[in-house]
Amino acid sequence: MATDSAVYVERIESDASRRLEPARQLAPGDRVVTVVRWYRMGGDGGFVITNPLPASLAYQTSASNVQEVSVDGGRTWGRLEDLRINGRDATPEDVTHVRWRIPASLAARGRGEIAYAGIVR
Repeated sequence: MATDSAVYVERIESDASRRLEPARQLAPGDRVVTVVRWYRMGGDGGFVITNPLPASLAYQTSASNVQEVSVDGGRTWGRLEDLRINGRDATPEDVTHVRWRIPASLAARGRGEIAYAGIVR
């Protein structure tokens, strides 16, 4: 399996429409979308893609509702609403890693992409 990724910044136009453009320079408060593309090079079965978030990015959401997140550097995983830190509910700002389990049926297609959004801190 191979992966590559691209980061885009979301721009809001004067008519309230939105567009994505390649991220060349980012500023605090910018909403970014990271697109992770995967390519199946052979083999059977499913696989897992794990993506660490840069410390400068606060997680927002994923284009898939099957992602798992970690708020402790990848030691434990779950749905954000089920995770806790020091006795409190975890928030999107606490997310350190995102991962997706690609089932064999989807992996058999040979390629795909996953996207998630964040805010530059």
